[in-house]
Amino acid sequence: GGLGNRHHKEPALGEPGEEKELLLDLKLIAQIGVIGFPNVGKSTLISSISNAHPKIAAYPFTTKSPVLGAVNFEDKNFVVADIPGLIKGSSEGKGLGDKFLRHIERTKILIHLIDMSGFEGRDPIEDYKTINRELKNYSKEVAKKPQIIAANKMDLEAAGDNLARFKKVIKKKAYPISALKKEGLE
Repeated sequence: GGLGNRHHKEPALGEPGEEKELLLDLKLIAQIGVIGFPNVGKSTLISSISNAHPKIAAYPFTTKSPVLGAVNFEDKNFVVADIPGLIKGSSEGKGLGDKFLRHIERTKILIHLIDMSGFEGRDPIEDYKTINRELKNYSKEVAKKPQIIAANKMDLEAAGDNLARFKKVIKKKAYPISALKKEGLE
């Protein structure tokens, strides 16, 4: 490059510069990543607990890229990432899942959101197992991250029975919530 045009005078000509093509890979930085199948209520949860306003609709893959939200709770501030829905085969790129999974590599904790109502015709137990299998297939480090299991859509009819069955089979603590009605979110 040249000497520039510091005093609005004629710029001095310089020597040819260098040209370089770079490929940058952006990984979001959030303390918490919300994972789960499409339509389990991830965007609704993010909008209920943070300042984020993601698009919310009743069809799969409404969220096409991660959405960040800042949460201010008592004296704590942290960032939560709404990860687009994962499906069986996500770790191999199905449904762009591998592109979504890379965003949770830097998170410290995962909120595994599960639709306990079975409204979409899926079994909550199989959903839990499938997502964890995809995490393991993608990266053993990601699969080891601590998970908070949030049993969403507890305001719907079959959710209570499904949660009882889930607890018997999975034997892990699951927090019953309704992201839509903002119940159990604290």
